[in-house]
Formats: sequence, structure tokens, C-alpha cells
Amino acid sequence: MTTKNNMFSELVRLEQLRHIETSRAEALSYASIADMETHAATDFNYTVLLKRLTGRARRLIQDNALTTALQHPQKLFIRASRISLFAAAILGALAAGNAVGESSTLNIYWLLAVLLGFNMISIMLWLTGITLNLHGLSAGVVAQLTCWLPYRHKERESDMIASLAARGWWETCLTGTVGKWRISVLTHQFWLIYLATGMALLLLLMMAKQYDFIWGTTLLPDSALPELTQWLSKPMEFFRLIPPDSYQIAASRVGAAVQDAETRSAWAKFLLGALLLYGILPRLALLLVSALMLKLAEHRFKLDLYLPYYITLRQRLMAHEFESRVIDADPKIAEVKVMTTPRPAGQGVPQNALAIGIELDDHIIWPIGTHCSKNVIDQTSFSEAAKMIKKFDGSLLIGVAAHRLPDRGVQRTIRELTANASREVWLILLRSRAAIPVADTRKLAWFRTAEACTIPAEHVITQ
Repeated sequence: MTTKNNMFSELVRLEQLRHIETSRAEALSYASIADMETHAATDFNYTVLLKRLTGRARRLIQDNALTTALQHPQKLFIRASRISLFAAAILGALAAGNAVGESSTLNIYWLLAVLLGFNMISIMLWLTGITLNLHGLSAGVVAQLTCWLPYRHKERESDMIASLAARGWWETCLTGTVGKWRISVLTHQFWLIYLATGMALLLLLMMAKQYDFIWGTTLLPDSALPELTQWLSKPMEFFRLIPPDSYQIAASRVGAAVQDAETRSAWAKFLLGALLLYGILPRLALLLVSALMLKLAEHRFKLDLYLPYYITLRQRLMAHEFESRVIDADPKIAEVKVMTTPRPAGQGVPQNALAIGIELDDHIIWPIGTHCSKNVIDQTSFSEAAKMIKKFDGSLLIGVAAHRLPDRGVQRTIRELTANASREVWLILLRSRAAIPVADTRKLAWFRTAEACTIPAEHVITQ
């Protein structure tokens, strides 16, 4: 397994743990991570945070014996994939066998329609789905069933750790960009085996039995199928496959004379060449493209650090350091000594920051040592706050009520205040004295608001 796959598998395990800890944290033991120290850094580093998250995850998995539960969803998917591919082989053999039948004649275009017709429709639907980002078209029915069936029963037992681990794996590996290309790989594998099995059976039948190749039509003009034959035969000449000529095509019309060995050999090569050029090779190319895109999607996959779960872990595992300095220095002082003061891990509030509130009431609790310089409640207070921010040469701390739902007006206010700041901006979710419980969905709405206002996830502070 490559390094990229190892990294993606670590992210999958983190997502599985997120689902488990969010719903069943009380069922886990946290004794193994009690000694983990907080890492102090002046700037946020995704790689460092990811390293500490994976280290924490390994301890939790080992301490709670979660390895089997976390690996089970992937094993189910692999098992379901193998069953679907076995079904593809059976369907390909049945399609070729029924199209040939027990007679000594073989309708060339009926056989091509059975083996290549549905395959070409599937390719067009897949291309349309990929181009328009329509998941239902880019994923075949069999591939969707393969992804859905292993988790149908588990979803009824949402309180089980195994079910939560399965849901985490499903959302990470079978949805979004990663899921789109993983299901595409399975879809192309299905049709590739379908065509290869049908072609192999035809080859065996033609080696063991003599067939006369015929063609006929009721609605189309008599020249339609011969012209189609010549058009399909042109690419085969590059592979030195001799297709049937015009005389042999005309002689193969239904009701014509018995064919000679040369005519039968030309039609057999045309049939196998058409299956190879217009069926197997396009599917193989699409399979390779999908596999490469899957690797790229896994390599680019990143955790959503705006989720409350990762925000909380970031504040626990990574503290921040701030540089305290004098803004308006005394001219008599020749040199100012720069001191580095670590931010308390539990408090998480930047020091010497300008605190501005947005539509806060008297029940909101600010952290100890933080004073709200201006509470924006109307256009006048907004203008005053904007002037203060422009004059202030330091960090900006915007306080909002965590129990409120961020609407477009609040988001616009935060964005405009942020535009006036000369340094980094922080968003703090303040609690109320009324002890109003704040749901995770409400916190997530504030994290999304911060993301929309270009405030980094590591600059969102919860209490």
C-alpha cells in the first residue's frame, strides 16, 4: 500500500472516530490519551494537527479495541464488489450464449447489440453524469446496490459503535469526489468483466463449432448495415484485422448461399475486433482514468476542520502563542523587548485584541479579562466600530451569541468588519447566563459563517 493510501486510510479512521465520539463518547475509554501534551505554535499548521489527531486516534483505537469495527465496512464493500463482479461474469456469459443460440447461424448485429449496446448506453450515461456532476448517472445500478446493501441493516441500529463506524466509512469513501470515482471504478470493472466474459465465450464457441454469420433488417434500408460494417471496419485495419469486403457482406444477407471458410473467418475477426475496439478498450481506458482520479481525490482529501468535533480537538491539542508588544512606544525607550506569552489552553482568547460584539444582550458572558469595546446593534454603532478597527493595529476579536442562528445580516456585518482589520481576525462563540444549550448544528452554522467570512477554522473559539 502506498503512502498516499496510508494517509487517506488515516483520515478515514479519523472520520469514523468522529462519528463514534459524537454519538457514543460515553462508551469509550480515554485513559490512554490523558497524558497527551498540548502543542504550542504561533501559526496553525494542518500537518501538525493531523499528526496529533492520528496519534490520538491510534491510542483510542488500541485502548478500546476498535480495529475490527473500523475495518469491517471496507471488508463488506470488498465482498459486495466481488459478488457484483461475479454477477457481471455470469451476465456476460448468458448474454453471449443466448445471442448465439443453438443454431449454426449467428446474427452478427444482434450479437453486437446485445454485448455492445447496453455497454455504450452505460458509457454515455456515465460521461453525462461525470460532466454534469450527476451522481445517479455516473454510478451504475449494480454499483449503487453494492454500496448500499451492506449498510441497509446497519442503519437501523444507529446506536451501535459498529454502525457509526460503517456510516463514517460510507460518508468518507462512497460520497463526494472520492465516492464518485470509487463507484466509477466499480462500474467500469463490472462492464469490463461483462464484455470480457462474453468475448471469451464467443471465442470458445467459434473454436469448437462452425457458424455462418448473417445479417438482416426489416425497417432499415438494405444499404444501412453494410455501410455500418465498412465504417466499423476502418479502425481494424490498423491492427491488421481483415474485415469482410463488400462481396462477403452482400453474400451474408439472410437467405443467401452457404458461406465459405474465408467469409466466416472475416466475420469472426470483425466480431472479435468490434468487441475489442468498441467495448473492452474504451472501458479499460475509462477504468484507468477513474483509478487515477480516485488516487488524486484521496490525495487531495482533507478533514473539514469547521466541524465542531475538530474545532474542539484543535483547541485541546494545539494552543497558540502570541507576541506581546507595545503599540505606542515611548520615544525615550531605545529598545523594546519582545516577549512571547503562550495563550492558556483552556481559555483560547488572543491577548491585547480589540473585542467587538454583534447584537449581544446583557446576558452574554465574555471571558475573564476581555472587555467589549463596542456592541454593534445599528448603523451608527457599526460605523463607530469600523472606525475603531481601522485605527487599531492589532488582532480583532468578534463576539457573537452562540445560541443565535447566524443570518445573512450578521454574516454581512462580520464580513465588513473583517475587511477593516489590519491583522488576524478571531470569532468567539459566547455563552449566555441563561444557560441556553447550544446544539452542534447551531455551532456548525457559525463555523460555516466564519468560513464564508474568510476566518480560518483555527480562529474560531468556543466556550
